[in-house]
Amino acid sequence: MDENKKDISNEKGSKGSLFSFLNGLVGSSKNEEKNTPMPESKISRYADSIGQSNYISRDLSWLKFNERVLDQAREKNLNIFERLKFLAITSSNLDEFFTVRLGSLYNYLDYDKERIDYSGLREIPFRKALLSAVRQFCQEQDRVFNEELKPQFKDYKFQVIKIGDLSQSELGEAIDYFDYTIYPMLTPMLYDHTHAFPVLIPKTLIFGVVTDSSRSTLFSEDSETKKMSFVQIPGNLPRFFTIERGDEILFLPIEEIVRHEMKKLYRNVEIQAINLFRIVRNGDFTLEESDDIESDFVDEIKQKIKSRRLGRVVYVEIEPNANEWMVTILQKRWEIDKYNIFVDECLIDYTCLWQIIRHPDFQEELEPVHPPVPPLRLKEKNIDIFEVIREKDLLLHHPYNNFEPVLQLLEKAAEDPDVLAIKLTIYRLAKRSRVTQALLKAAENGKHVSVLFEIKARFDEENNIREAERLQRAGCFVIYGIGWYKTHTKLMLIVRKEGNRVIQYAHLASGNYNEDTARLYTDIGLLTTNPTYTKDISEFFNVITGHSQPANYQYLITSPRDMRKRLIELIRNESENAKNGLPSGICIKLNSLEDRYIIDELYKASQAGVKIKLIVRGICCLRPGRQNLSENITVRSIVGLFLEHARIFYFHNNNEPKLYGGSADIMVRSFDKRIESLFELVDDEVKKHAIHILDYNLRDNVNAYELQEDGSYSKIICSLSQDNQPIDIHKMFYEIEENEMEDINLFPEEKIEIQQESGSIEETPIEEEKK
Repeated sequence: MDENKKDISNEKGSKGSLFSFLNGLVGSSKNEEKNTPMPESKISRYADSIGQSNYISRDLSWLKFNERVLDQAREKNLNIFERLKFLAITSSNLDEFFTVRLGSLYNYLDYDKERIDYSGLREIPFRKALLSAVRQFCQEQDRVFNEELKPQFKDYKFQVIKIGDLSQSELGEAIDYFDYTIYPMLTPMLYDHTHAFPVLIPKTLIFGVVTDSSRSTLFSEDSETKKMSFVQIPGNLPRFFTIERGDEILFLPIEEIVRHEMKKLYRNVEIQAINLFRIVRNGDFTLEESDDIESDFVDEIKQKIKSRRLGRVVYVEIEPNANEWMVTILQKRWEIDKYNIFVDECLIDYTCLWQIIRHPDFQEELEPVHPPVPPLRLKEKNIDIFEVIREKDLLLHHPYNNFEPVLQLLEKAAEDPDVLAIKLTIYRLAKRSRVTQALLKAAENGKHVSVLFEIKARFDEENNIREAERLQRAGCFVIYGIGWYKTHTKLMLIVRKEGNRVIQYAHLASGNYNEDTARLYTDIGLLTTNPTYTKDISEFFNVITGHSQPANYQYLITSPRDMRKRLIELIRNESENAKNGLPSGICIKLNSLEDRYIIDELYKASQAGVKIKLIVRGICCLRPGRQNLSENITVRSIVGLFLEHARIFYFHNNNEPKLYGGSADIMVRSFDKRIESLFELVDDEVKKHAIHILDYNLRDNVNAYELQEDGSYSKIICSLSQDNQPIDIHKMFYEIEENEMEDINLFPEEKIEIQQESGSIEETPIEEEKK
């Protein structure tokens, strides 16, 4: 392996890596002797199928992404609290994965629908392969926590302890906390022939309690003395009870206290077993839209949210040595098997670590957030934002640039008597949103406010419905989504009267109108008064709110109308240039790459000799570096301090680059199931800035991972011995000055490989490209 790369997968080649990847069954646990590991012959068959496919499984690729996040928890250059943060993130990521992706798989399994994964596996064997891979990941989570993180806790003056570690006085404090705070909130729920199976809340700590009342005279007439009941720990209680011991802080898991005092809930009966577990339910619901989108549809969304809490159980996390009688009943009740049950020998649910990370005593230990810097073309302070945008297009690069210019523009528009109208698409909002407040103020001031509120934004449905109803009551024109499609595009238009003319101000972005996530996600946004942009956006809003069908847009590419088709045309143009010996190249930065049609076109472009550089943060179903398929394609992923969320598309176009930004990834849902947009970057300085962002992403040697042909990822390591300098884009983008924005050629002179129809490869030199 290249000495500048670190293998994070513990893999030794394609087939061997898949053996390791799949052989992580619960049956291999010493605690469950009757469960046997997956037969080696079956592992081999699955591994062969997965490895031979020209596409990487979407779900297995997502697991590899979460593995890269977990790699941050292994990063010794970060302090313990930063590492705990990344471990907590992997756990919340898994919850969403089980809720949505595993839930989606069960929509096929439960209704006998056929599904063939990109790996080539049908739905039943793929379930086993997927859950086996998840199990291996969870075991690595536990290892990182136990072996790499927990031993360092004492150095930072805290510990996560068991109840047996308490002194008598400390135990008294814990018991008092139980008696006065926890006990009144607990409700044992019995399940037997006279009591229905209780509704168990997903993502909540639950005790399964097995009792025997045979020795009690109170239940002597009951023929069945062995009972099972459940005690749910309310989610509004903190996970840890904290105790100060000298200069050290002790974090005692609340379940330790409840288990110790459980006898107070079961008097006069014998407790045979107390087992802690946690469940995740299927939350991937399909909407059957109503004709009346304004009323019935909102009610349907509300009902679907409720059904998410009652969805089928897809995942059970349970402590070791659980009572077999209870586990058997749960398996039958929920129609699950050993693949769905994960034995956790550490903490159940690592999201609880946020309580430690956010403890007031440790705030100074967290790496301080760098204050945002002004956009490269906006150095002056206390200026008229309308005036600035009138003079020049402004590209914002968040979180390095503040989201404040967007908020100021909207807030000033709400108060400005010359502003006539505001139009906006909303997908996700901050909890205390300044965007909502500005729109309410604008409506109060008599301006026309049109808002497309996407209430199908997963897990934000309730908040979006609540905020949309507030705006509607204030007099705003609110559209609740568009039929079958999710509106994911991020567009804003402000109409302002200036003297004898009307000027339109536009904002086009890759990220949400959410000032909270704008501090954590990398995104781009364009502020402009260019009339071609504003005409396109105005037409686009007419499509959304009415029945307009414009013949074409100048600077916008939209879906579901024509995005896949236009991207294929741009890719094919690069292929033709390469075949004709002209300069060519493709560089795309995005979150996910999954659409098979685009992947196939990229494969063809690679075979035509086009150099393709992909920066894909998460899911990537394209397999790079495969002989006679994708030798000219490289894929890297950036995972670090910020969540990479920006989308930038670059096509070399014979030395006249065409660039696009926007909200869309290369996914089936982005092209067929969402209203999306990509916007062309036309201003020379803006294009230069976007190319600069791509260039630094390609040069990063601190946060970057490279996708291998077998589906594994290798960490790019900066080798100082070779006079390399660390390039950490999550720090360097704060330091870039406008005078450093030199012209950059992403595809300098190099030899390219062209695959002939016969399958042979010949080298064709590219003529020297202009800088």
